[in-house]
Amino acid sequence: MSYRHCSLYSQGYSPCGNVISVNGEPLLPCKAGLRVIGGEIHRLVYDVVLSRPEDYLSIYQSCCNHNCLMCHSWYFTQYARGSWVSPSDLMEKVREYYKSITVWEPRSRSLMWYSSDLCIHCGKCVVEGVRSRFCPNKLRREQVLLSPQGYGPARNIVSFTGGDLYCQPAYYVRFFKMVKRDYSDLWMHIETNGYGLTRKNLELLYEAGLDSIWLDLKACSSDTYRRLCGTSNEWILELPALIRDYGLVLEIVLLYIPGFVELEEMHCFGRLLASIDNDLPVTLLAFFPEYMLRGYRSPTLDEMVRAYRVLESYGLRRVRIGNIGVFCKSINCIDELVREIGRDHLHL
Repeated sequence: MSYRHCSLYSQGYSPCGNVISVNGEPLLPCKAGLRVIGGEIHRLVYDVVLSRPEDYLSIYQSCCNHNCLMCHSWYFTQYARGSWVSPSDLMEKVREYYKSITVWEPRSRSLMWYSSDLCIHCGKCVVEGVRSRFCPNKLRREQVLLSPQGYGPARNIVSFTGGDLYCQPAYYVRFFKMVKRDYSDLWMHIETNGYGLTRKNLELLYEAGLDSIWLDLKACSSDTYRRLCGTSNEWILELPALIRDYGLVLEIVLLYIPGFVELEEMHCFGRLLASIDNDLPVTLLAFFPEYMLRGYRSPTLDEMVRAYRVLESYGLRRVRIGNIGVFCKSINCIDELVREIGRDHLHL
């Protein structure tokens, strides 16, 4: 395949090497997921929804520059599925969402990491008129809305998620500028594997209005990363420091995968992140079997606690465990976890 139009290749980086299935035919992700229609750039979008537990408007994109073995969105990131959406089309979704916002966050809290400060998404306050004993008691009932993914608030954040094509920044630059022109109090956020965030691309996104980033680091060692994702993480590991230098709000996401990303990887991450900022918000997620790793198991409670302790041992002060329902199947298990590491360190 020709990489003549690859933004990464033109900047001296390695192309992703992934291909997307388009009606059974292989195509480069950027060719499958981006298209100029009527003179305006369009992105292939699978869905746009108020997501849980993030509590922000999420734009689920088709086509990705990675093919991760554990991807939970493979059915639209590895296959071209969705509708062609222009930045102008997305603005209509944003205008509609803006009217429904129930929580106005400062820019410093424009991350998924802070959502569990406000709500545990059980909906009991709305459905039963009572609150869970784990409820943070921060929201009024009328601030809790039902979306297709469950109950929670609607925060003033708009995020791109799913397939990652930030290696081709033009679409996002156009959209970010449109949002900031009309809504200076909306925070622009991306969830990313970081592969396309070269210094040049990151600068373009920042100047257009990007506010915050969920950076999914996946694996620390190059061999493990290549096993899981099929490509290199050489410049991805430099991103946490670079992102902070730009003044962007950053959340690090780690995934504990038995047999792949275990304690040795956590030590590597702990050293890396502590060298940058001990107060970086870090979410440690429990893997659940999906896509090419369906035959693998999820971590246990003990494994998740040990992984948390490793990160804590490097002085990282803001680590939270997520996907708790993957390894805790009873209230007794959750109680044990709360006793072990504390309610404030859990995404309940």
